[in-house]
Parts: sequence; C-alpha cells; structure tokens
Amino acid sequence: MDWFVTTLRDNPAIAIFLTLGLGFLIGRLKYKTFSLGTVTSVLLVGVVVGQLDIPVSGPLKSVAFLLFLFAIGYSVGPEFFRALRGSGLKQVVFAVVMCVICLAVTWLTALFFHYNVGEALGLFAGAQTISAVIGVGQDAIGNMEASAADKTAWQNIIPVCYAVTYIFGTIGSAWILGSLGPAMLGGLKKVRKDTADLEAKMNKSSQTSDPAFISALRPVVYRAYRAEGDFFDTPRSVADIESHLESLGRRIYVERLRKGGALVDQPTADLTVAKGDEIVLSGRREFVVEDESWIGPETSDAELLSFPVEKVPVMIARKEIDGMTIDALRREPFMRGVLISKLTNNSGLALPVLADTKLHRGDILTIQGESREVGAAAPRLGYEDKPSTATDMVFVGLGIFVGALIGAITIHLGGIPVSLSTSGGALIAGLVLGWLRSHHPTFGRIPAGSLWILNNLGLNLFIAVIGIASGPTFISGIKDVGWMLVVAGVIATTIPLIIGIWMGNKLFHFPAAINLGCVAGSRVTTASLGAIQENIGSTLPAMGYTITYAIGNTLLILMAVIMAAVF
Repeated sequence: MDWFVTTLRDNPAIAIFLTLGLGFLIGRLKYKTFSLGTVTSVLLVGVVVGQLDIPVSGPLKSVAFLLFLFAIGYSVGPEFFRALRGSGLKQVVFAVVMCVICLAVTWLTALFFHYNVGEALGLFAGAQTISAVIGVGQDAIGNMEASAADKTAWQNIIPVCYAVTYIFGTIGSAWILGSLGPAMLGGLKKVRKDTADLEAKMNKSSQTSDPAFISALRPVVYRAYRAEGDFFDTPRSVADIESHLESLGRRIYVERLRKGGALVDQPTADLTVAKGDEIVLSGRREFVVEDESWIGPETSDAELLSFPVEKVPVMIARKEIDGMTIDALRREPFMRGVLISKLTNNSGLALPVLADTKLHRGDILTIQGESREVGAAAPRLGYEDKPSTATDMVFVGLGIFVGALIGAITIHLGGIPVSLSTSGGALIAGLVLGWLRSHHPTFGRIPAGSLWILNNLGLNLFIAVIGIASGPTFISGIKDVGWMLVVAGVIATTIPLIIGIWMGNKLFHFPAAINLGCVAGSRVTTASLGAIQENIGSTLPAMGYTITYAIGNTLLILMAVIMAAVF
C-alpha cells in the first residue's frame, strides 16, 4: 500500500487516469433513471483519490479547461451569432431573461444563507448544471483583490458546493420540465395533442402533404418493377410517373430504366416508359412496396439494381440555402432523386425533419441517393462533410491563444479589476471561429470524435484535477457549509424553471413543446430535453432548444464573472 501511494504521489498522471477511468465507469451506472453523471462521478472519485495528498500540476488543469471552453464555443457558435442577427429573436430574449433569472435567484439564495463568493459560485454551478462555472469562477476569484488564503479557500469550496447541488440540479430539472412542466401547461394529454397538431401544421407542405417529411429516419430502398399495369396502356414519361406518385402523397423517384433491353442510367423527365419496360424506384420502403398494384410485378434484375448509392453529411454553407425550409429545398431541381436522411445542428443535436423546419448555416444535412445525384446536390447545399479523423490544430491552437490572450486583459473600473479571464476569452474565440467555419467550411475542421474529446475529456480532466487537489479539504468544506446547501440547491434550481415555464406560456406565448424546449436550452440541461421529448412523444422541443442552448451556454458561463463581482 505504501508503494502504491508513493507511486501515485511521484507520478500524478497515474492518479489522474485512475480518476478518469473510475469516474467514467461510475458515471455510466444507473438505478432506474437515476445517474450521477460523468462530471459528478469524476469529481467524487477525484476527491477520494485526493485523500492520498497527491500534488497535481496547475497548468494541466488550465490547459484542459481552455480546450473544453473552446470546444463549447465552437459547437454553439453558428446558432449563437445567427440568433443575434435576429433569427428567433423571441427565443433569444427569452434565453437572456432566463439566464438573468437564474443568476438573480442564485444570488438571492446565497445572500439568504450568508454564503461567501466561493460558496455562491459553487451553488450557481451545481444548481444550474453549468460545470464550466467551476473554472471560470476560480479564475475570477484569482483576479480579485483579496488575501491569498481567502482566495484559496473560496476556490476550494466551489467544487464542494457544486457536487452537493448538481445531483438535484440534473434530476430535479428533468422531472420539473418533463413531468411538472406539462402539468403546468394544461396537462400531459393536452400538451401531447397540441404538439401533434403543431407537428401536422409544420409538416404541411405548400404544394403537397408529402408524408416523407414525417420521419427522415425511415429506411430508403431501391426496387425494380416491370411496367405492366393499366397505367401504362399509354406510354408515360418519367415526369408523369413521378407526378402521379406525388399526387398519391409519395415522394418516389425513377432512378434507372431498362427500355427495349437497353439500360438507361440517367432517365430524363421526358423519357417515356411503355409496357414491358423495367424501372427502378427509390423512396421510403413503405411507399415503394405499395406500387406493384398499378405498376406491375417486382423483378430481381441484378444488373438493373447494380449502381452506386451514397449517404453523405453536408454542412449547409450556401447563403441561398440559409433560412430555407425543407419544403422549399425539396422542390429545388438539384434535389431530384436526393432524399433527406437526417438533420443535426453543429452541436450534433438531431432536429425534426418537417416541411416547415428551417435550414441554417452550420447545420449538417445527411442526404442519400445515387452517387451522381448526391454529388451534384452537395455543392449546391454547401460543403460535403466527409468522414475524417484530421483536426485543424492550427485553428485550435492559435484560436485558443488569441482568445485567452484577449481575455487576460484586465480593465480597472472604479478601482475594481474587470476581465473576461483567459477562460472567457477561449469561449468567445470558440464562438467566433465556430461561426466563421459555418460560413467558410474549407478550414477549421474539428471532426465529431475530436470535438467529443475536447469537450468531454477536456472538462473531465479539469474536474479530475480539481477533485484530487480539493480532496484533503473536501469533507471539512461540507461541514463548514452545512447540509442546508441541499435546500439552497433545490431553491436555486426549481424557482427559475417554474418562472421560465410560466413566462414562456404567458408572456412569450410559445407553444407548449417549444416552451419546454426553450427552458431546457436556456438552462443548458440536455438530460431534461430527453425527458421532455420522451414524455410528450415528439422531437419538436428541439426546435426551442437549439438557439436558447447557444445563448444559455454562453451567458451562464460568463455570468460566473458577474456572480463573483457582485460578491
């Protein structure tokens, strides 16, 4: 045992990896719907490992945290700046007001319980489930005019208060928004009906009630048929066939033909199909297989069905596509034969594919079809986001360098030092560069896997170091603050959420699903979004989550500086 402890003390990196491994393992464990989550688990494991009094290098913590904040900014940058330009202005205003309410309620709660600045920041981080406040708050305290002993004590108490209040901050938020929220808005049954009606309205195309909009994740198939039905008593053009299918509420395309024994790879709209010809149709499985009744029997022509099909993600970057609805996009000539498989924003959040869903720069649209059709459509949409493991480290390294350098600048207002701090500067650099890439996607690529590493490993590496460093004083810190901190956390979590639900309904007049999504996004609680969508049976809340998440994720982090200043 002595050898083990000595080894960890002499090699702190080993202790950090032990903390990360066990923390991620415990974070996966669930009892019914309850889970500590990765961040809290890593912190608590770090506290236990920290009881061995292991010295950890300070710069490692800072590097990990800057990587995390840059990744956060990069992920939400396109939505953040799009929101500031006026798109979804009501949601922007709502998110700003919600963030102010979260700050005010936490501040008043901290005053009521006579907390110091470190305790207040820990309460804010845990109750509002914004882990980044730990680092930003510690940076802000480091810039204060106070004794070294006081600053160290305040910094060490932040993770203690965070760990105690984070559990209800996560579980309580999910329950309030997923269960209590619908009850406040007229009951779950009413919310589900209103949401279904809103989906139907948003899915109503301007020219057709195309059911292909209902779910982009249905399987797409390619089937061959011999034209023998009465419909082909008179030869029909490809355009006639596709128009007939569209009138039946099906978006199906004629991809290939065997006409007179000869293969036609790229049938034109005016090419005719007569009895005895074979055609290949593409579309959703349930629509394509219905077509034997009027076309003719299905055939197994291996040669006819042997052609390349691609499914590729494309980043929306074209100015003319920005703000276009899916309904309008589907009617563009270059989208003929191209099917939409999936839509996500730059953060990876899946968005509902409805006729009225708007596309924006930075969104990732996954399209599927013949290689030639996909290859023609991708440049008209933006930039084909081909799978790659390469990260533009010039972009990442210099971006963090410039942002942190600007954030380090301190201005004295009335004798009070005011600074974004290096962490705030890295966040803003990520926002700007993430937005810039959505307009110029040929550089600054950070693949989803790399972004996950920067985000999750960066944050949890930082948290692991915090836990190990604060381990020796963690238990005494809990004793000093007292278990009334749990009550303070419940108050600081619950009141802003209830006010937000009421405000979204009565003042902003959001539909119920959008309202709940906006509250979840403003509070940056992804777990709550999942609970909402599962409870009301719809992905529509995501349309209220994206813009408010971008605003909330940025403002709540920066508000840690304000929280420190008001104390």
